[in-house]
Amino acid sequence: MMPDMHVLVINCGSSSLKAAIIDHHTGTQVADARVERIGEAEPQMRVDSGAAEPCNALDASAALAIALPRLVARLPDGQALAAVGHRVVHGGPDFVRPTVLTDDVEAAIEGLIPLAPLHNPANLAGIRAARALLPDLPHVAVFDTAFHSTLPRRARSYAISTAVAEAHGIRRYGFHGISHQFIARAAAQHMEADVRDLRLITCHLGNGCSVAAVEHGRSVETSMGMTPLEGLVMGTRSGDVDAGVLVQLLRSGEFDVDSLDTMLNRNSGLAGLSGVGNDMRDIEARAADGDEACRLALQVFAHRVRKYIGAYAAVMGGVDAICFSGGIGENSEPVRHRIAQRLDYLGARLDEERNRDVDVSAGADKPTVAEFSTRHSRTRLLVVATDEARGIARDTVRVVLELAQTQAELSIPVAISARHVHLTQECVEALFGAGHTLTARNPLTQPGQFACEETVDLIGPKRSIERVRVLGPTRGKNQIEISRTDEFRLGLDAPVRASGDVANSPGITLVGSEGRRVDLHEGVICALRHIHMTPEDAVRFGVKDRDIVEVALDSTGRDLVFGDVLVRVKSSYKLEMHIDTDEGNAAGVTSETTAALHAMGSATLRRRGTRYDRVED
Repeated sequence: MMPDMHVLVINCGSSSLKAAIIDHHTGTQVADARVERIGEAEPQMRVDSGAAEPCNALDASAALAIALPRLVARLPDGQALAAVGHRVVHGGPDFVRPTVLTDDVEAAIEGLIPLAPLHNPANLAGIRAARALLPDLPHVAVFDTAFHSTLPRRARSYAISTAVAEAHGIRRYGFHGISHQFIARAAAQHMEADVRDLRLITCHLGNGCSVAAVEHGRSVETSMGMTPLEGLVMGTRSGDVDAGVLVQLLRSGEFDVDSLDTMLNRNSGLAGLSGVGNDMRDIEARAADGDEACRLALQVFAHRVRKYIGAYAAVMGGVDAICFSGGIGENSEPVRHRIAQRLDYLGARLDEERNRDVDVSAGADKPTVAEFSTRHSRTRLLVVATDEARGIARDTVRVVLELAQTQAELSIPVAISARHVHLTQECVEALFGAGHTLTARNPLTQPGQFACEETVDLIGPKRSIERVRVLGPTRGKNQIEISRTDEFRLGLDAPVRASGDVANSPGITLVGSEGRRVDLHEGVICALRHIHMTPEDAVRFGVKDRDIVEVALDSTGRDLVFGDVLVRVKSSYKLEMHIDTDEGNAAGVTSETTAALHAMGSATLRRRGTRYDRVED
């Protein structure tokens, strides 16, 4: 349970500033202010739901200086701001989690401006203004791209020259991550399920639009790419366009780089198709009156969303819920109808009456999640009121608490887990003879586990590896754990999995004593690096079972931070981190190597998210 904290959340745009104070403990918004037309004629400010009033906002600093006293005045008696959270659109390849703002971090965000020229400069202006006005508070940058840092290589890579991509930093980053993460968590809570157990498709549909495939709490696909231009049809942005079209337009001489950029980002999408602007309400009204251009805009918009939903269901091998959010997703019944009306093949059955009755508008008596699928629908259709400010506040509080942790090291012993085999009793007897039981050779560090006298040969499609140690006791599933180097030798492509998660993994041939052979249809994995902890250890480290964290290894001359480390908590465990031989060699691990928990800002064990429900001892 986190303590009561009031967080100022700032989202600064090129000509607007949105600021809100969030009571983190209750999740409620204490106050909010919006300043528009900053630096233009007649700038205006609106506090809470009050009327717009003129203000002298020449820049972001002036706008915040005007709005801040009004917001602070609405704090409960005796309460003060504890921290400031800033939305930053592009974090590039390095900022993959909320980060305490320092001068160096600020400079790094400035260096990312070429990746988000419309957004990062404005975000940076808000950061600088707030740090100047509130220098004694911790400031945290929460990145729109961070949630999508878990995209696998196959999803984040463009099929262009690798050399060109690396030279120019070209890859898919994804955006709206703060919203997609919030939607996924809210949907899981509504479904009374752990987000780690779900496959969700989250649709953030507003003036900017994107879809994400959220598998077991982690983003594995998303429609936006290196910039927020790729993917769905948006208010003024084109979304997906054949790259050859852009080359043709440049060759025509009618467009140069800047005018093409303006057309794609400001004059395309719903505005370009409809000819009447980017407001979906206006487009729907005119389409109902027979305007063919507006009808086409609606059709193209819905078709693109539906296409991505189908693709992402295929990527995850199914979907438990499809979630709609954002200004359009939350408020447009006709758009939800158009998108969802042909999703029966996914088990998502639209209930027209429930769709018409959806209301997730703000208010203490209003639900934040509404369901509009039929009662017997296998895949649920949900509308989720997204709350990016609350998501930013939550991440800010977490970072501030980590920052406040003691500097005392909590060392985790590190052990290298060489290639080995776990066998069922049936397989033991098939390899070593009827009635054979495993013979303990020496105990392992984890209580009850032991290395056996028995070994087997691994026969792969390409080569073999001899005398691989069997570990005991026997298990309910056969499992062969190898390193990536072993994969190359054997000619296999083993998935990175938690122990026990062997479904749809490659098979292999095992040869035991006297040439006895067993052909396994599955069971070969590259073990996900993990930490064994007792419940008491988990409390000390501030993590829970099946969390995915980052761990810094302290090894002589080759310190290394490992991501995607699975936490496994059980009373019978002994504190220890397990990595394979390739990982151990990369980090220069010795018997003295430990993983250390430090405060945020140095090498850390950081929570990244959660997944994996199939974990075996």
